[in-house]
Amino acid sequence: MKLILLPTITLAAATLLLAGCRTYDKGPYTPQPSKTPAYESTEPVVLLDRGVRRSVTVTGQPFAQTLPDGRLEVTVLLRNRENRRIEVQANCVFKDVNGIGTGDETPFVPVILTENATEQVKFVSINDRAKRFTIRVRQAR
Repeated sequence: MKLILLPTITLAAATLLLAGCRTYDKGPYTPQPSKTPAYESTEPVVLLDRGVRRSVTVTGQPFAQTLPDGRLEVTVLLRNRENRRIEVQANCVFKDVNGIGTGDETPFVPVILTENATEQVKFVSINDRAKRFTIRVRQAR
């Protein structure tokens, strides 16, 4: 019995010693590329959920105009593709000429889409630095 106990303890101690060495972190790392493209950097409208992707589409391109005071007003037409009433939420992230966020992001607003209907949603920036935008649509929670 004593002959079995000594090798078992030795094996357990060696396992713990070697397992502890593997967790050593060797320093800084480079960022890993995303598995999905960076749509929020390139597209004017982004559908955030699989359910929204199936149920909602955008009619035409979003329309943007500069107001007399320099602020940006964006209008988008969201269309329900299903034969049932759905509720989604939409917001707008305003960006400068280089596509960098200006800190101006609207809260998510509820949008109720009746069967096969199209609803117009408007967003207005709070400052005159906004030149570009990204509209994000997600399922209502």
